[in-house]
Amino acid sequence: MTILTRENLSNGSFRNRMNMDAHPAWWSDERVEASFAQAWASRPKGPAWVFGYGSLIWNPLMPFEAQHTATLQGWHRSFCLRSISGRGSPERPGRVLSLMPGGFVQGVALRLPEAEAQGEVRMLWTREMTGGGYLPRWQPVQLENGESVTAITFVANPEHPQHEHDACAETVARLVAVAQGVFGPNIDYVLSLDQALRERGLHDPYVEAIVRGIRDAQQVEG
Repeated sequence: MTILTRENLSNGSFRNRMNMDAHPAWWSDERVEASFAQAWASRPKGPAWVFGYGSLIWNPLMPFEAQHTATLQGWHRSFCLRSISGRGSPERPGRVLSLMPGGFVQGVALRLPEAEAQGEVRMLWTREMTGGGYLPRWQPVQLENGESVTAITFVANPEHPQHEHDACAETVARLVAVAQGVFGPNIDYVLSLDQALRERGLHDPYVEAIVRGIRDAQQVEG
């Protein structure tokens, strides 16, 4: 099992350890760079913020000057992105998080040091955009203190070949319970998310329903 680290993001081994042949939409280095350059050029004025709603909550892998619990309106968590290498395989695909329109989502906003912001966001692009499964957006998020900031956020790309329309809790729990990829069991991803949300006092009924479904499946197998 490979552990996601700053080192393997920066030295290229992250991309090398993923099963590139399994990804029909795998992005080249040049395409990742072009996507980043376009997004960075449209960066709004002010500090650089990143909004995390999944693994960026418990494993940000980037320096930050401040972090706040934050709310993004108009989007909700969805395990609608099929994973066939990182948290699954072509034979037993897993699911990882994205955001779909509607509702709201609570997560974490990270303010990056200005001197390092461009390089850190570029590294974030390697992490999130290697497979091309997201659409990066600068979105307004509200911090816990009521302040509104604009943060880079990765939302679902419904046109991506690994996008799944059935992301109900029952379906996701069934797949997650048996999927495993180069970054470990899919279940670890979901349980880490559930724990991270609970530690921040956040409540997501969708995630909690998936966790219950996984545990029910484990009891049946046991």
